[in-house]
Amino acid sequence: MIKIYKTIDGKMEEIESIEKNSWINMVNPTEEELRFITEKLEVEPDFLRAALDEEEISRVELEDNNQALITIDVPIVEKDAKMVLYTTIPVGIVELEDNIITVCLRENTLIDDFAKGRVKNVFTNLRTRFIFQILYRVASRFLVYLRHINRMSNDVEKELHISMKNKELFQLLDLEKSLVFFSTSLKANQSVLEKLQRGRVIKLYEEDKELLEDVLIEVQQAIEMSNIYSNILSGMMDAFASIISNNLNIVMKVLTSITILMAIPTMLSSFFGMNVIGIPISSFWGVVLIAFAFTGVAAFVLFKKKMFS
Repeated sequence: MIKIYKTIDGKMEEIESIEKNSWINMVNPTEEELRFITEKLEVEPDFLRAALDEEEISRVELEDNNQALITIDVPIVEKDAKMVLYTTIPVGIVELEDNIITVCLRENTLIDDFAKGRVKNVFTNLRTRFIFQILYRVASRFLVYLRHINRMSNDVEKELHISMKNKELFQLLDLEKSLVFFSTSLKANQSVLEKLQRGRVIKLYEEDKELLEDVLIEVQQAIEMSNIYSNILSGMMDAFASIISNNLNIVMKVLTSITILMAIPTMLSSFFGMNVIGIPISSFWGVVLIAFAFTGVAAFVLFKKKMFS
């Protein structure tokens, strides 16, 4: 799918054909669409295909014909009936002499915000600023999702305090996996931003340097938050694993104590039930009294040893 946008009278408008200073947004493009854009704008084919690989790492690349590729990881939310998983997908930004191209494997709300005019003061003719605004939006979205993850982990923790179920533990594992994805992607994005800051990939204008510095600050803050939340979640998982193990030990201790108490009358009744002549206290009630006595003494000793708690 290809959609073309351009800032007209200060608003982002969708247009029918590619014009100078327009933005071409490609989402899961077909081979025909890739061939059309490659021939129309004389773009490096590898630049358009870079972000179509889910395993593509964040990087920057510059060609001799003044074409620059910036590949970054963008956070997304995957939801189903049972869980919410936060992950990342690559987005490619290609800067040409007169246009900007974004390529992504699937639709995401971050790019849609620009296409639908939800982001203010976006001008497609100011290509460097437009790229930095996308990068700033990406960093801000990471921070928003990190706060969501922290809030969800707190809710799961409260549920685990009430009753420990596999469902809550699986949710914690999903959140921990999301934090690993975020941490890895943020560090790769930081490396890309540091390369952009040198001014060798795309031309830096004085008024845009401050925006790039703000993006770097946001990314660094997101990395710190990701590390903090990951450590908290890891410690929480270890704590609950210890609690579950301790609860299992308590259950086994109580069951062992009950087994000991039940074994005493069983052993005595088996002994007096043998077909042997001359066993003392062979009457029924005598055996019962002896069994109760030994069981009571054993129960008292186990109680004093706190084997039932």
